[in-house]
Amino acid sequence: MNRRAIGIIPARYASTRFAGKVLADIHGKPMVQHVYERALLSHSIARCIVATDDTRVMRAVQAFGGEAVLTADSHACGSDRVAEAANGLDADIVVNIQGDEPMLEPRMIDEVSDLLMRKPQAGMATLMRPIGRADDWQNPGLVKVVTDSNGMALYFSRSLIPYPRFETDEFRAYDHIGIYAFTPEALARFAALGPSRLERIEGLEQLRALEHGIRIAVDETHCGGETVCVDTVEDLERARALMEVQVPR
Repeated sequence: MNRRAIGIIPARYASTRFAGKVLADIHGKPMVQHVYERALLSHSIARCIVATDDTRVMRAVQAFGGEAVLTADSHACGSDRVAEAANGLDADIVVNIQGDEPMLEPRMIDEVSDLLMRKPQAGMATLMRPIGRADDWQNPGLVKVVTDSNGMALYFSRSLIPYPRFETDEFRAYDHIGIYAFTPEALARFAALGPSRLERIEGLEQLRALEHGIRIAVDETHCGGETVCVDTVEDLERARALMEVQVPR
C-alpha cells in the first residue's frame, strides 16, 4: 500500500552558532534552496515545506518557488517546529529534513520513509552509518547510537557508546544521521511532551522520544559520499568547496 509522505524542513533563522545560516549563499543559492531542491529528488515525498520562524526565510523560499510556512519562534527543537507545520496536513509519514544539510542525499529520505513503513511498532525512524576513524569516537559533534537486536534505538549519546572495555572484533561505533520520519500521531505526541531531562542534558531531541516510550527504528544507510552539516562559517566554506566539484545527481 502506498503511503503519503511529506517532507518538512525546519529552518530557524536565529541559530545560536551561526545566525541566518539557512540563507547563506552557496554558489548563487541560499542553503535552504539546496536542501529543498535535493529533497524533491527523493521518490517518497509528495510535498516539501519549509517551516521557519522568520519572514526573511519565508520570502527567500517563496522567491525560488518553494512552499514555506511561518511558525512560532519559541520551539525547543526542529521536530517541534515540524509538528506545528504538519498539524492538519494529510500525511501518513512526516519527514524532518535538516535545513543545514545542503549536500543532502535524496535517497536517505526514501530509506527513512521505507524503514518506518517496515516497522509498524515504531513511531519514528532514523538512520546511522559506521564511524570509520577511531579519532572520531570521542568527537561530541558526532552523535552515537546503539540499537537492540530488532533494530530499535536503545540510546543516543555524544559520548562513545558502546564503550569497548575489552578488545573485541564485535565492536562497532555508529554515527547517527539526523533525519527523522514520524507517524503523525507520534509527532504530535512528541511535541506535546516538551523537552525531557536527557534531552536537555545531551542536547539531543530524539532522547525525548525514548524517555517517553516512543520507539525509534534505526537502520544503516546505503548512501555513501561526504556530506557537511553547516553549523559554523568554517563548515559553510567546506560545503562550498565540496559542492563546487560535486557532480549533479
